[in-house]
Amino acid sequence: MTAPPDAPAPAETTAPAAPAAAAPPEPWHRRLRRRWTGSLQLRTAVVAGLLSLLASLAVSGLLTHQVAQALFDARHAQIEAEARRGLSLVQDTFASAASTDEQTTDALVSQTMRALEGDTGTTIRRRFHLEPLPGSGATYVGTVSSQGLDPDVIPEDLREAVASGPGVFDASVALPNGGGATRPGLVFATQVVLPSGASYALYLVYDLSDVQQSLDSVLGVLLLFGSGFLVVNALVAWWASRSVVRPVQQAATAAESLSGGNLAVRMPVRGEDEMARLGTSFNRMADNIQEQITQLAQLSRMQQQFVSDVSHELRTPLTTVRMAADVLYGSREDFDPVNRRSTELLYHQVDRFQTMLADLLEITRFDAGAAQLALEDTDLLELARDVVLTAQPLAEQAGVPVYLVPFGAEDGAGHQASVDPRRIERILRNLVNNAIEHAEGAPVDVLVASDPEVVSVAVVDRGLGMTPEQVQRVFDRFWRADPSRKRTTGGSGLGLAIATEDTRLHGGRLEAWGELGVGSVFMVTVPRIRTAEEGGEPAAVRRAALPIPPEYDRADRRLATDLHTPVPVDDQEKPAPRPAPAAGVVDRVREQELG
Repeated sequence: MTAPPDAPAPAETTAPAAPAAAAPPEPWHRRLRRRWTGSLQLRTAVVAGLLSLLASLAVSGLLTHQVAQALFDARHAQIEAEARRGLSLVQDTFASAASTDEQTTDALVSQTMRALEGDTGTTIRRRFHLEPLPGSGATYVGTVSSQGLDPDVIPEDLREAVASGPGVFDASVALPNGGGATRPGLVFATQVVLPSGASYALYLVYDLSDVQQSLDSVLGVLLLFGSGFLVVNALVAWWASRSVVRPVQQAATAAESLSGGNLAVRMPVRGEDEMARLGTSFNRMADNIQEQITQLAQLSRMQQQFVSDVSHELRTPLTTVRMAADVLYGSREDFDPVNRRSTELLYHQVDRFQTMLADLLEITRFDAGAAQLALEDTDLLELARDVVLTAQPLAEQAGVPVYLVPFGAEDGAGHQASVDPRRIERILRNLVNNAIEHAEGAPVDVLVASDPEVVSVAVVDRGLGMTPEQVQRVFDRFWRADPSRKRTTGGSGLGLAIATEDTRLHGGRLEAWGELGVGSVFMVTVPRIRTAEEGGEPAAVRRAALPIPPEYDRADRRLATDLHTPVPVDDQEKPAPRPAPAAGVVDRVREQELG
């Protein structure tokens, strides 16, 4: 059985919820998200810290770039000057050679290269690589390099630039440092002509490790001071956010306490700034709310006391009037028609007055917290059957057939529950009588279902129905959907309010569903065993044994006079023809239309 998906949400009245079973641990990301969304101070401090971090990274990056560029430019200029001097010295040495034979040329090259590598005139370390250019003529000397220099570090584009013609060219390179690491370097290159007339490419390789070390030192200092700055800035941001957010937190705490009923809570006010004005305004608002609620509470107590006093004071004169009305009613046959009719009206109105007075007295007991339960193990199916049998004369007068629809108990325990039978009978009687009054001649079904924890009784009619707005107000005191509608049962307008309080005493729930022109459903659900929460309040049931609106088969109907015998479909009493109900009819009867 499932409720139609387009059914409006039912209105319900429940007691405080029962303690839930131990929930699994909350995932860390949800705890972190809840902490993030629940703390303005944390968000303010984190955002301020992140902004400071971004600003620090930007400033550090800019400073690092400027320092690195300055160091590189200075060392590049120094190395370039030294390299040009060295290249010029080599070219001059080769040009001034007196002999051009192979042996002399080879010795001159070796001597010149050793001098070039060993004496830079500065602290700069320099290595060389000399190789003949393609098509350079007689090459008495092969490729010559400093020890430990890998010629592969020289970029190919630099080789092509040197081979293209005279001039001094340079390029930045990565020198191997062992273990796969590298260090920065610079290469300056030019063409030189040996005494033999052959053209060679001379490369001078300079190590910039000292520049990198200087830059690393600068970065270390920046990192140290940047970290300290971030820590200090985070502390300042936390303190500033705490100073700003604390009044807001105090306002939130005070507002929560005020909404929880603590009317005496106030915010501390310090200074004359915006937070002080907020506190002053909040305190003024709390004073006004406290004053109004106190006045309303006092007025409510006075009204309750007035109703209680008037109800008790009316009992004695009403009893006298009742006795007189009974005497007159018993002698009505001796009166003329006019007086006889007046006597009958007096008798029925006094009876209605007594019922209303009894309802008022019951309401005052609920308001005073004096209502008590007399619990007994009760079969709610049998109780519902008794209610239906009692309402049979009213149903016959209205031309409304009333049926029982029992569902099998899942645990084999029947429909037993520990309840106050007088109060449950009063609830069911009110629901059944209301359904008969509003059924418009259509059948009324009383459904009884249970599971291992709860028992539910639903009263279904296919009469006028209710709008969603009426469903929300149907349990209010003295509220009637149509005040001009003729009352056949003499209701006081307190029946459903009393039913709500009776259900709450049992820790149950009373729900309503309706659709205009389709019908209405009222369902009461009570626990099989009444349990209590902290403070002695009854634990409210969380679900019913039936969906609302319920779905069931017409063939499951039973007469209250013969509960265990199915009602043949052809023998069931049919009401006067009515327009076909809209889609989503209450019981989704599968065999044929009910009306």
